[in-house]
Amino acid sequence: MRVKCVICDEIGQLPDDAPIAKTLRNRPIHTYMCPTCNDRIADKTIARIATGNFVFHRSSHSIEKNF
Repeated sequence: MRVKCVICDEIGQLPDDAPIAKTLRNRPIHTYMCPTCNDRIADKTIARIATGNFVFHRSSHSIEKNF
């Protein structure tokens, strides 16, 4: 399956039987991010959390109370 990163527009290939490929086919609202962009955003988020100014906005769902 051909996929395109929503941030850098890099076109990549996913195996047709991969779980993320099935998710992208069945739920068009879900988007694909290449591993490079995903790692970059994860690193920047960790850096923002380390500053102490990052606030988690959580809903009142009972599942998120365990988070």
